[in-house]
Amino acid sequence: MIIYTNQSSKKRKPNAKQRELQKDWNDLMAKWSVTSTVKERKVKPLKSYSLQIPAERNPRNLPSVDSGVGNATKPIEGKRYTGDKMLGIGTLHKSNAVPIFTDQEAKDQANMRR
Repeated sequence: MIIYTNQSSKKRKPNAKQRELQKDWNDLMAKWSVTSTVKERKVKPLKSYSLQIPAERNPRNLPSVDSGVGNATKPIEGKRYTGDKMLGIGTLHKSNAVPIFTDQEAKDQANMRR
């Protein structure tokens, strides 16, 4: 990593041309500026604050509907291989499970470099 230390971080002063442009801009803004009048707002007094439930909110006890069925979804059952072609499961790389169908595949996986 390269760090440059010769960069100046000082704020530069405006040159004569920049000062002249700023002066012209300020004159133009003073000539065309719109003076705004600030209107006084009437502030309403604050109501007293209380931690009670408002009268318009009617707290009711609304229990959940019981359909009588019990669980609404089918339980998840584990997937099982029911065939007879697969001999087993081998680990090829880290936790990658690979099905083994022949003895030659099992020998090839056993001889692979880890």
